[in-house]
Amino acid sequence: MNNIDKSYHSDPEEIEIELLLEGIYRYYGFDFRNYSLPFLNRRIRDRIRAEKVSSISGLQEKLFQDPFVMKKMIADFSITVTEMFRDPGYFLSFRKNIVPFLKTLPYIRIWHAGCSTGEEVFSMAILLHEEGLYEKTRIYATDMNESVLRKGKSGQFSLNKMQLYTKNYLAAGGKRAFSEYYTAENENATFHSFLTKNVVFAQHNLAIDRSFNEFHVIICRNVLIYFNKVLQNRVYNLLNESLCSSGFLGLGSKEGIKFTSIANYYKEVDPFEKLYQKIK
Repeated sequence: MNNIDKSYHSDPEEIEIELLLEGIYRYYGFDFRNYSLPFLNRRIRDRIRAEKVSSISGLQEKLFQDPFVMKKMIADFSITVTEMFRDPGYFLSFRKNIVPFLKTLPYIRIWHAGCSTGEEVFSMAILLHEEGLYEKTRIYATDMNESVLRKGKSGQFSLNKMQLYTKNYLAAGGKRAFSEYYTAENENATFHSFLTKNVVFAQHNLAIDRSFNEFHVIICRNVLIYFNKVLQNRVYNLLNESLCSSGFLGLGSKEGIKFTSIANYYKEVDPFEKLYQKIK
């Protein structure tokens, strides 16, 4: 029997993952094909165990037969690690370096791309309120996952996180008592409704959807690290297309525009906090 030359084949497990992602895209329209392979592998393995199937092909069968399993898979692939005033130095730098420019504008449009459950959106609303900018601002908070958007709209977060969030808020230059912004009831902290009156929560998928407006500030933090180079490049171009001249781009601590196709269009505002301004 002749030996089959396998030198041109990928790893069989990678092929299974590729087929699973292609099937999800064709059947449900969600495109995860250019997410980071290690990230996908971890999440798929977790779902295989949760669904008590023995293989990726077994998971694929369940996904196509049961839309509820697909909803859980979407949740698995969503990036939901977030907190209020996460990385306080970032928000402190935003107050110092970007707020003065925003105060010169007649109105402000901000896009929080990949906002998850909205903690950073509420953080920004509080910051803008304290700087006298919230009334002339519209914040667009988007994510591909509808369930996390519903949580964000509710304005309810776990009360046991408020101690950490208060610490972050003060380190970010907060000017009031953080407890003034929410009411405590049972195990939840419910943030005051005025913080969402100028916020639009909407579904948007960075992998497949287009630009939908022009913004003065775009914040996309700790999302791109979960994408491969192909998808990262697409998203960088999408963000650049959506940002107005002299607008500001905020990325996560492990992200940056150096060595990307848009690098020459920006100057560093704060290289440590990954804040950039569009210059052309």
